[in-house]
Amino acid sequence: MADTFENCVLAARAELAVARQLLQDEITNYPGPIAGCDAQFNHLLAERQKVLAAIRSLDEVVFVPTPRSPTPQAGVESR
Repeated sequence: MADTFENCVLAARAELAVARQLLQDEITNYPGPIAGCDAQFNHLLAERQKVLAAIRSLDEVVFVPTPRSPTPQAGVESR
């Protein structure tokens, strides 16, 4: 399969999903009872947030201004 932009994005989504699941498993199996004071646990939570933010950013619709649509509210001009 040739590398295309779409294939790279799909691969990134798949890898991020695996990373999210691995982090979730590690968080779930983390020994207690003082998790709120544990720097390693807090680091895992922070890493999970970074992975979730990366996944969300792949789904985000980004507006790119053009002369025909200078603002998101301008809509699409047809000529």
